[in-house]
Amino acid sequence: MPVPSDLLRGVAEAEVTPRGSIDVYADGVLAARDTLDGGDRIEVDLTSGQSVFHPGQAHTTTVSGLPAGRRRIEVWLPHNESIELVDLRADAPIEPDDAVLPLWVHHGSSISHGSNALAPSETWPAVAARRAGVELRNLGLGGSAFVDPFLARVIRDAPADYISVKLGINVVNLDGMRLRTFVPAVHGFLDTIRDGHPDVPLLLISPLFCGIHEDTPGPGAIDPESIGTDQVRFVATGTPGDVTLGRLTLQVIRRELRSLADRRAADKNLHYLDGTALYGPADATDLPLPDGLHPSAEAHQRIGTRFAAHVFTGTGPFTR
Repeated sequence: MPVPSDLLRGVAEAEVTPRGSIDVYADGVLAARDTLDGGDRIEVDLTSGQSVFHPGQAHTTTVSGLPAGRRRIEVWLPHNESIELVDLRADAPIEPDDAVLPLWVHHGSSISHGSNALAPSETWPAVAARRAGVELRNLGLGGSAFVDPFLARVIRDAPADYISVKLGINVVNLDGMRLRTFVPAVHGFLDTIRDGHPDVPLLLISPLFCGIHEDTPGPGAIDPESIGTDQVRFVATGTPGDVTLGRLTLQVIRRELRSLADRRAADKNLHYLDGTALYGPADATDLPLPDGLHPSAEAHQRIGTRFAAHVFTGTGPFTR
């Protein structure tokens, strides 16, 4: 399963994962990026699962040199570390932004959460939202996109102008469901969302290309030979080609989600997007998954740009 980026992963040779950052934009232009230091640290031994907590000092981000005049300021908090905001100060008047942008609510796995992204404003959903000029509420949950009913209720009860749901990779790499339970669970997930948003454009997205799970069921695991190297990698531990007893692979997931969307054709505001249109086999050759599971920082840019083009422009499902 994915390991949160704010953990220190390692055994005999420790690997320190990249620190989070705070991004500040002025009128849509990056004005500052502050990489965090200090803070608490968690050290995890991947061979035993034991963790040790190390308290640290608070971090102060100072933003200076912003363009003169009245500006719309956005502050993007770290996507890969938890943060407690202690104080916020300014040496010039600050007013709430009265502009009301369309609100896009998105749910997905660690890929949507932003694993391997360079910075919080450069996760693929953030890239897409900034290109489309919409407000993003990112419910990407690392290692936890399991078609959970409570998440459907969260989306049902949240304000939204557009909703997207990207499902599949965590279900496969946990080996958490079989075909018989997965399809009804997705139907129920969408039904719950529709209880609160009967007419909001709703996009169902199948998994991106991921070679280790295309034809091989889970569970996924950390490759023990990669522990202690400069790049932890993931592997699939199922039997290649084994879809007996309803075992799930990414190819099966895509087939079933497309079929499910077709069977719900009466819902004219429900749309389907094949995840390989965002990141497919050719992309895996051009921009390989560094750990075998999560896109690279460059791939996040490509995925977000493609998503915005597919979904927010032309005849895309999130155009008005």
